[in-house]
Amino acid sequence: MSLKLQMLGTGSAFAKKYYNNNALLLDDDFTLLIDCGSTAPLALHEMGRSFNDIDAVLITHIHADHVGGLEELAFMMKMKFKRRIPLYIGEALAAPLWDHTLRGGLYQQGEISCLEDIFDVRPLKPGVKADISKGITVELIQTRHIPGKDSYSLYLNDRIFYSADMVFDPELLNKLVNERECELILHECQLQGPGEVHTTLQELLSLPEHIQQRTYLMHYSDDVQDFVGKTGEMEFVEQQKIYEL
Repeated sequence: MSLKLQMLGTGSAFAKKYYNNNALLLDDDFTLLIDCGSTAPLALHEMGRSFNDIDAVLITHIHADHVGGLEELAFMMKMKFKRRIPLYIGEALAAPLWDHTLRGGLYQQGEISCLEDIFDVRPLKPGVKADISKGITVELIQTRHIPGKDSYSLYLNDRIFYSADMVFDPELLNKLVNERECELILHECQLQGPGEVHTTLQELLSLPEHIQQRTYLMHYSDDVQDFVGKTGEMEFVEQQKIYEL
């Protein structure tokens, strides 16, 4: 069974050229949308796709570049495509997503009063593997991003680490590679400045060579071309390119 990755965007929260860092994970007959940021609807349109091509969506944390497109997705599914799409989400995120992000736009008295009215909500427990499809399993790993806010990275099919947004955690990366046989790391990368809530390029360059060699960089700023050739053994993930995993 083949597994493919296609990034709708590879940009940081404030990137304009590269769109929000959201991804499609595809097995033979299933398409999982990882995060649905504000630019996701436009990115799908430019790729010749629509929300109806998505079988399920998974959310890593609650920031607009990761959930800003969910309102449009929900309305399109309800009004045009007439189906309730599965929403995989860390159990601690479900209530805040509705109360603080979606309720204002989606609430309709007598019709939509909670997240479950518009999505097929499937809560995930950190550290527990879940089968998303025949070819996709996911394990949430709680990682640090904004103090006091829950945020998760993903361990896919027991071999692929997808960081979402997180501060540098070399202990976790070493454990994944050296103890859990992680083959591929898709890691966010802040190119300049101190890494207060993100992982910086300089921090990633401190990783051992054998970890860098399996690391691909995403969630970068629009000046990424200035850093080509300056990333050690690591490479940048390209927007909308299809990768065979």
